[in-house]
Amino acid sequence: MKTFEWAAAAWLVPGGGYLLARRYRQFGAFLLLVSAAFAAGVALGGGNLWPGPAELQGMEGLSALAARAGTLAKMMAGGPYLLARLCGYSQNLLEGGLHEYGTALLTLAGLLNLLALADAWELRRSAPAAGRRA
Repeated sequence: MKTFEWAAAAWLVPGGGYLLARRYRQFGAFLLLVSAAFAAGVALGGGNLWPGPAELQGMEGLSALAARAGTLAKMMAGGPYLLARLCGYSQNLLEGGLHEYGTALLTLAGLLNLLALADAWELRRSAPAAGRRA
């Protein structure tokens, strides 16, 4: 499997890099964690849209950058993020009564999927080298 295809599959399915590396327990754990965190974030009304100019009004440069970086982190959840968008879920940064908790959980889901992707990538890179030594 080519590098880009592998990375896309690992991003799309939460923990999918572990599945491709045949580490089924880690795959199951990350699939459960990322999906549960994302579902809880959606249930609490977390924001998943790119922050608009009206939402960034009054924020300093670093705060606006942090708001945009948080949205990128949410997008890293992969499949759950795309599924939520396809099903019509779209909240602004400041909508909802419990939006802070929901937004934090959506961000956590994205960062956990990114962590799983990076770890599985490292496993993938080290596997051929280990095979040559044996």
